[in-house]
Amino acid sequence: MSYETRLTELGITLPPAPAPVASYVPTVQTGDLLFVSGQISDAKGCLGDDLSVEAGNAAARDCALKVLAQVKAALGSLDRVARVVRLGGFVVSNGAFTQQPEVVNGASDVMVELFGDAGRHARAAVSVSALPRGAAVELEAVFEVTR
Repeated sequence: MSYETRLTELGITLPPAPAPVASYVPTVQTGDLLFVSGQISDAKGCLGDDLSVEAGNAAARDCALKVLAQVKAALGSLDRVARVVRLGGFVVSNGAFTQQPEVVNGASDVMVELFGDAGRHARAAVSVSALPRGAAVELEAVFEVTR
């Protein structure tokens, strides 16, 4: 089945691919790997202070959709994705908050919903004190792609 068709079945509409906000490019392909620069959530705040795990999870999902929008912009179609290799999730959180993995699951779950077993990936979910533009979550990714 086409991943583009699967998006429609899931009721997911990708946002426009965000333009870079500094001196970098949104994606770089080398060989069969596509690296996607960090995509930030629209949600602002700090997990453990003013945001719940559920809000963080939704913010991570938002980031995942932006990552997918960048992939589609770079490749022309999500159907060129062979597998999701790795996700890196960054979560603004206070020193007592330890549920970064549950927050980043919002992004991981999107990848598995869309790509099935090819969406299962290696991952990091880390706490940070601040992210660009006050974002609560940032997500970077690496995909294996077909030519």
